[in-house]
Amino acid sequence: MQRIFLTAALAYSVLSAPAAFAHDDHDTHDVATYHCEAVKTSVEEAGFSDSVTVTCTDTHAIIRSDTYPDHEKMTGITGTNEQVPVPADYAAPILLEPTLGDTPLTRDAALGVAVNGVPIYDYTGGGEMTEADLAHHQAHHNTLQTGQLDACGGHAGRGDDYHYHATPVCMIELMANAGPAAVIGWAFDGFPIYGDTNPDGTPIPEGALDVCNGQPDDAFGYRYHSSADAPYIVQCLMGEVEDFDRLPRVRPLVATDGEGAAPGRPPQGGVEGLVFTESPDGTRSMDYSYEGEDYYIRYSPSETEDCYTYETRTVTNGGELHTGEYCRP
Repeated sequence: MQRIFLTAALAYSVLSAPAAFAHDDHDTHDVATYHCEAVKTSVEEAGFSDSVTVTCTDTHAIIRSDTYPDHEKMTGITGTNEQVPVPADYAAPILLEPTLGDTPLTRDAALGVAVNGVPIYDYTGGGEMTEADLAHHQAHHNTLQTGQLDACGGHAGRGDDYHYHATPVCMIELMANAGPAAVIGWAFDGFPIYGDTNPDGTPIPEGALDVCNGQPDDAFGYRYHSSADAPYIVQCLMGEVEDFDRLPRVRPLVATDGEGAAPGRPPQGGVEGLVFTESPDGTRSMDYSYEGEDYYIRYSPSETEDCYTYETRTVTNGGELHTGEYCRP
């Protein structure tokens, strides 16, 4: 295994570092301190500090958010799973001393987090990939090609949380420091995620990215990239992660009677005209049509903290009107 050390000089060349990176005595600081500052800097310079917080322990930078980005969501999806994004408290642990491993790590959940606090998944929607799956395009599970993603590269999943499966283009448009040198996210193994080019703006040669969509990096030892073609973004982790199976997941909403909401089922053949709207009173609505009939999912904050009043008419439920209060567990 190879221990990757983040040096102050190299980190400063990649990020527009805060004062902590500029001290002449930077060589007296440890690796974790510099990596912590790099994570904080990536969020601050992107302009998301108002909605995302970063705190560091001895081992991790914790990126905390509500997973609900300040950009358009859901509109344009055809392969809907009939779930909508609901804010969720999310604490993403980023390792401060990354170590490259021997075996790619996969999971049917987030592999990292964008600098706006939105979780980043691999590009598929068909369960956890095997190591053999990584080498082949999973066309029938490709969330982008099957119309499951909005124009921003994301959608709401089983946890009713918004997350990305492809390049977070709308987030990048909002970044104050948008450009090739900007970190757009962090993988849970501690390595940064950049856009479609090298940090200096040069194109990435064909075949340079490995199976996880990463390559060596002078500053961090290794880095991931987004890409125009599949796998679009991180599809596995090349670093070691202790307790990999215990990484955070967003749990589905639960009804006030204790029953969990049944997962939505994608209407066969897809829906038309799907739009997601947000009203000043906090009401959010996803409206669409299927085989000539109109359907919707609407919710608004209830009087109970972290709970929402729902009214739905979905294809999954046979067009029946359902109402109820659902809460974050």
